[in-house]
Amino acid sequence: MSNVSGVLVIDKPAGMTSHDCVARIRRLYGTRKVGHTGTLDPEVTGVLPICLGHATRLVEYLQELPKRYDVVMRIGYTTTTEDATGEMVEKQEVDTASITEERVKAVFQQFLGEIEQVPPMFSAVKVNGKRLYDLAREGTVVERQARKVTIYDLVLHEVCVEQGMVDVHFTCTCSKGTYMRTLCVDLGRALGYPAHMKLLRRIKSGPFTEQDAIPLATLEELAAHGGDLSQPMLSIREAVSFLPFVQVKPERVKAVLNGLPTGLPAVDAKEGSLICLFSGEQLLGIHRVCRGDKGLYAKAEKVFPSEV
Repeated sequence: MSNVSGVLVIDKPAGMTSHDCVARIRRLYGTRKVGHTGTLDPEVTGVLPICLGHATRLVEYLQELPKRYDVVMRIGYTTTTEDATGEMVEKQEVDTASITEERVKAVFQQFLGEIEQVPPMFSAVKVNGKRLYDLAREGTVVERQARKVTIYDLVLHEVCVEQGMVDVHFTCTCSKGTYMRTLCVDLGRALGYPAHMKLLRRIKSGPFTEQDAIPLATLEELAAHGGDLSQPMLSIREAVSFLPFVQVKPERVKAVLNGLPTGLPAVDAKEGSLICLFSGEQLLGIHRVCRGDKGLYAKAEKVFPSEV
């Protein structure tokens, strides 16, 4: 299946890195052209879109899209890694009666919109050419620059007492690059207590949801029984469905496939936005909307071959 192209939405199991999943898919489909659209930590489960073949050219667009997570924050102590895999750093007895749903919702409101986060030491961010997690394993702590991320919504599901501590169950929709571990630490601090991320599951990545996802074990079982591995794959056309579609006149198709700009006289689109140009059912490419002397036109970013 070395000529396969499309997007597989994997339900990543705990205990595997995103790179491990990519390696498994390479073996199953017999192709090196494989890439994922957003790293999940080894113990995190959930939606991991993996692009194969020509679809790898979509990675840069798909990874920029918002993500949604189911989160459990434990209030009572912090850890070295800001999640449940690390060693306890600071512990504080919690007045469990003070952590009410009303209070948690009020704190959530403070974190909506654009916020700043300092990346955790156990992260893949590079400082002076070295990954932070490598420095952390050496026992080195370095100063990290705060980064701006966006929290689109925080939905509280449950506040419950566990072993003298408080677990807060919520869903978060956020921009690329948001650290849920750090968000839990910061939310806990706003509530007056040390906290960490107890559990995390990604339930949506861009347009892809849990309903689109197939467990990796199920995919491997399908392969072992000689099943059709293309069946669970989404086409490139389906994968770009989050972008507006524009039909191109037949006489302009060759020019578009050659990467030439094409006018958009009847298209209502925002300058700088992305669109997909089609000829019938054939995806010609992903284009950026630009404005010239004669109005809007489409400038090629990715042109796809006719077999896509």
